[in-house]
Amino acid sequence: MHTTTASFTLHYWKQREKGKKRQFGWQGISEEFGDIKVTNQYQSHHESLTAEVRGGSIPTATFESRGIHTAAMFRPSLNRATLRVGDAHVYMTRNRLGVTHRGRSLTLKYAGDKYQLAAINRRTYVLRREADDEDRGVIITVRETGRGSRKKFTITVEKRAVGADIALAALFTGVDRATLTRRGAVRAGISRVFNLSMQSQY
Repeated sequence: MHTTTASFTLHYWKQREKGKKRQFGWQGISEEFGDIKVTNQYQSHHESLTAEVRGGSIPTATFESRGIHTAAMFRPSLNRATLRVGDAHVYMTRNRLGVTHRGRSLTLKYAGDKYQLAAINRRTYVLRREADDEDRGVIITVRETGRGSRKKFTITVEKRAVGADIALAALFTGVDRATLTRRGAVRAGISRVFNLSMQSQY
């Protein structure tokens, strides 16, 4: 069901209880879609990282990246990644050689709909679902503010959204989106090489 959606905020959370996996992420409440929680897990000596979003009125979605590059990261990256909404696979493509933010955007195809995820800057991104004969599409802007434990994401929805739109927009708060910009891709590459070289010395 397509719903007019008010802006809402996801706040930082973490779990460090003894005997449980160390987790962190973002959580908040949407008036229309209920509780929304994004979860990442701290892992060591790993070759995969996963982010997951769950909520009362949205489908569960997971984003996983695999490879040796994940050993130096805390969140899954856009490289060698798999995205699922419920049991359905979401097809993703992007132009790694793109010059502009739009040229480097991530294209998603799910349930007959086409989405585009693009960076506005390092701390803001936009998810667009294309319009079709039955629907006008949707534009969701996600803006990060604050630092450390006070960091938060504000999600603003233009037009009418469905649960999958909200799930996808929220999920990417738990994903390393650096490569959506040229500068971010360079920084990520340098950081990855440095961290892997340091780990190889142990």
